[in-house]
Amino acid sequence: MAKDFIPFTIPLIEEEEKKEVLEVLESGWLTTGPKTKQFEKEFSSFVGAKHAIAVNSCTAALHLSLEAIGLQEGDEVIIPTMTFAATAEVVRYFNAKPVMADIFPDTLNIDPAKIESGKGKNWTEGKAKAIIPVHFGGLPCDMDPIMEIAKRYNMKVIEDAAHTLPSSYKGKMVGTIGDITCFSFYATKTITTGEGGMITTENDEYAERMRIMSLHGISRDAWKRYTSEGSWYYEITAAGFKYNLTDLAAAVGLAQLKKAESMYLRRRAIALFYNNAFEDIEEIEIPDTCESGGNENHLQHSWHLYVIKLNLGLLTINRDEFINKLKDEGIGTSVHFIPLHIHPYYRDTYGYAPEDFPVANETYLRMLSLPIYPKMTDSNMERVADTVKKVIKRYRK
Repeated sequence: MAKDFIPFTIPLIEEEEKKEVLEVLESGWLTTGPKTKQFEKEFSSFVGAKHAIAVNSCTAALHLSLEAIGLQEGDEVIIPTMTFAATAEVVRYFNAKPVMADIFPDTLNIDPAKIESGKGKNWTEGKAKAIIPVHFGGLPCDMDPIMEIAKRYNMKVIEDAAHTLPSSYKGKMVGTIGDITCFSFYATKTITTGEGGMITTENDEYAERMRIMSLHGISRDAWKRYTSEGSWYYEITAAGFKYNLTDLAAAVGLAQLKKAESMYLRRRAIALFYNNAFEDIEEIEIPDTCESGGNENHLQHSWHLYVIKLNLGLLTINRDEFINKLKDEGIGTSVHFIPLHIHPYYRDTYGYAPEDFPVANETYLRMLSLPIYPKMTDSNMERVADTVKKVIKRYRK
């Protein structure tokens, strides 16, 4: 294996993050406190949302969102099968049913037509309480038909925006479209706090409920009880969770948020470079930049992931072998995602077969994610592209 390995991703941590963290360490206040509140305020301003609630993961954000809308045992929630475990497992926390839908073959986002056609077959009007569209790789879903379906059948829309900052749909920032939006600040994401997440909403009632439930169901601003502003007295108003974000993590987030736009521009530049490098190679399908169609239809892709799809009929090796060949040449990759319906738990619990969602199943077998992160140098991205082309040439039929 090559010594100078290019990993799939590395977070961009610089002096600004270190300075913010040191400030917190020297303050003596490490857990949820003033830095977390500042992070919430600056994040809500960044995306244009009325409320922002900082939590310790996007999984926590999704769980709190479903609790806030009143999800109950036996209810149904519509999700894409092409997503990470968290999107479905939070539904199971309520002993409710995650109802899966297939995806578009090009964007890899949930197909609204498949949501509609699943009515009466996969999901039941009255029992289906929410749709969780996942903005795959940083590309916003087609939200207009999703919002229309939700309105028609009295469902809430909780956006899984783990990949999607900053992104916009037809002039609206992701974080301001659905009833609730959930972001991730995991180590690989477009901005990071190591572990962490954020919830945005315009709904006052949802925001208040999620704030309380994120910290043991204790009455508002419980963190202040150890400061000069607070009191020792508190009341538990509900059986809540331990989902709060620490000031240490928020400090990193504040520094990262200030660089969100510049980091996005670097990821976009890498994506466009890859597209230009691969556009004439028939063995590869490149992602759509979605930069045409005029302002009224414009989508801003955050480029959290750069996913290529192999035309395996033109190659003598499969996707897994292709990944191993890249690894042998010192290039790290990943696969996003193994569709949920073929994982043992969901397959066995709900009786799914791979062919139940044919687009996701076929796409999964030929997709892989290439390195794309702001810390990449020009020589890094050139080497990735050259190595992909080298492997293609070597194993072309």
